[in-house]
Amino acid sequence: MIPSVSSATPSKALLDSVNGTAAAKPTTAADAQDRFLKLLVTQMKNQDPLNPLDNAQITSQLAQLSTVTGIDKMNATLNTMVAGNQADDSYKAAAMIGHAVMVPGSSIDLSQGTGLMGFELPQAADAVTLNVRDASGNLVRSLNLGAQGAGSVPVGWDGKDSAGNALADGKYSFDVSATNGGAKVDATLMSVGEVSSVSVGPSGVKLNLRGMNAVAMSDVRQII
Repeated sequence: MIPSVSSATPSKALLDSVNGTAAAKPTTAADAQDRFLKLLVTQMKNQDPLNPLDNAQITSQLAQLSTVTGIDKMNATLNTMVAGNQADDSYKAAAMIGHAVMVPGSSIDLSQGTGLMGFELPQAADAVTLNVRDASGNLVRSLNLGAQGAGSVPVGWDGKDSAGNALADGKYSFDVSATNGGAKVDATLMSVGEVSSVSVGPSGVKLNLRGMNAVAMSDVRQII
């Protein structure tokens, strides 16, 4: 006579005792692994000898658990790497405090009769003109810069209009017209600002520019 055995499928009460209530679900891969192994051992202890657990199914479950654990470890490693890179960027950014940088923008901060700006050319141009405008958009000065090579070009302005009169300090804007053999060359305008401090947040390391918006380190085209 074959002795009776319990079912290969554990009861709901048994599963609840292993998995816990809904409010106590595992929150980490380690918790999930521990609970899974407890459940697997319990299932094997209570399996029907005439209908044992399927080895392929057990192997599949173990593989899935291994994948989840591996992903959790990989995420932890990536988070550590990101934190390390952010700290490294912070040190590099701190060294830029007090320096002027060129970043994308079209504004000029005229201070004590001096204004700095710049632009970036994707290719050489044989004729470049920079136009300075006041807050109302009126043209106050045109600078003929002649031929310029590809890359970043810083430009200084003496704060005077086309008639040689000194203009009041404040915010101005500029645009650039560039051509090569009569064909237009698209210039990327660059504002110049002094790095006053550095901020670290969810979006990464930011350079706080005096009188301007914060920018990412990747926005810096040139340190002046």
